[in-house]
Amino acid sequence: MSLVGNEFELTVDDVAHGGWCVGRHGDQVVFVRHTLPGERVRVRVTEQTTRFLRGEAVEVLTASPDRVEAPCVFSGPGMCGGCDWQHASLESQRRMKGRVVADQLSRIAGIDREVEVEELPGTPDGLGWRTRVRFAVDEDGNAGLRRHRSHDIEPVDRCLIAHPGVTELGVTEVKWEGVKDVEAVASATRADRAVVVTPTTAKLGALPELKASSAVLRRFKGGRVQSVRGRKGVREDVSGREYRVGAGGFWQVHPAAPETLSAAVLAGLEPKPGETALDLYCGAGLFTGALAEAVGAEGRVMGVENGEHAVRDAQYNLKDLPQVRVERADVVKQMREWADVRADIVALDPPRAGVGVEVVRKIAGMKPRRIAYVSCDPATLARDLAEFGRSGYRLVDLRAFDAFPMTHHIECLAVLEPVKLARRHREAAETE
Repeated sequence: MSLVGNEFELTVDDVAHGGWCVGRHGDQVVFVRHTLPGERVRVRVTEQTTRFLRGEAVEVLTASPDRVEAPCVFSGPGMCGGCDWQHASLESQRRMKGRVVADQLSRIAGIDREVEVEELPGTPDGLGWRTRVRFAVDEDGNAGLRRHRSHDIEPVDRCLIAHPGVTELGVTEVKWEGVKDVEAVASATRADRAVVVTPTTAKLGALPELKASSAVLRRFKGGRVQSVRGRKGVREDVSGREYRVGAGGFWQVHPAAPETLSAAVLAGLEPKPGETALDLYCGAGLFTGALAEAVGAEGRVMGVENGEHAVRDAQYNLKDLPQVRVERADVVKQMREWADVRADIVALDPPRAGVGVEVVRKIAGMKPRRIAYVSCDPATLARDLAEFGRSGYRLVDLRAFDAFPMTHHIECLAVLEPVKLARRHREAAETE
């Protein structure tokens, strides 16, 4: 018998991966949104599987001391699914994220360690940081945001986590006839803005006039992006270097994340002049550029990226660095071709799916002295760390960054060394 729509009371035990908290109703495990660990809540069931229930807390009976009033009026049961933790203090958000990362590492990789989540500068209230926001458009041409685990659209007048440059475009204040979705993009360091429009038909019709000037691009079925008016993307400045980034491409959405993560990768790898470095899934070349300047003209950096536009951006961004070579290729295939390459250090920043067994083994086969793995998903990171462990590498440092306040998402940096080298370093530190 379906329990969807039923309501019952339960006490929430702990936080779970994905923006959920978990409790039990009798013998049934229940994953609940809009609640916090320790709370007593009334839950409405939204989904039922053979193993567990999903639901939303529609009434808080006993509140956690970490609960705050959500700043956004569109945050709550049945409404916008973009944020998970608007009802939690920022400090408690970071504690919960740290527990989630620690739990994934322990359960999946057998690595037990406490994880402290670092706050990124510039957003003390956790709002106004997201430089790329993709709005869905309903049948009446109104832009909004998807509800949680749903294709339904929640009409909004603004998104509070959106960067001011995105808000100033006024995407939600105009009608988008014949449009499926609109991605609004704002540079964190320049005045550059862009919108990427996906039409509902093969022909792109007339578009509304926005409140602020911006480039306009069209997204085709399959993801290809074509310029309609203005620049193809935006410019970003990181550590004194300008990066051109395609409006439809990947770039860290928190303004402080590119600088913070670049510095963290360099600190983790400790590159030396003359070394050979790999940057896998290199995107527009953020880490490639930082590594190239560190290894110098006598070193070399080889980047790999599968996206056509991202490769063009990376090659353009790093054209003044002759020690850089960026290949457009699937990372798995490229690593097979580089079977005989010896790399001193490796940086990798894969998509949410992680890298998988073959890439891990190919990296380990190159025998780098250090690996820096940037990940936005603690579960796939833990899975890959377990495989690195089987391939002779050990986690020597892990940092976690709150690059997505108000959401369950988190950015992690894992630093690995060969087991023998890590053991020598540990023994040396113990004798000092």
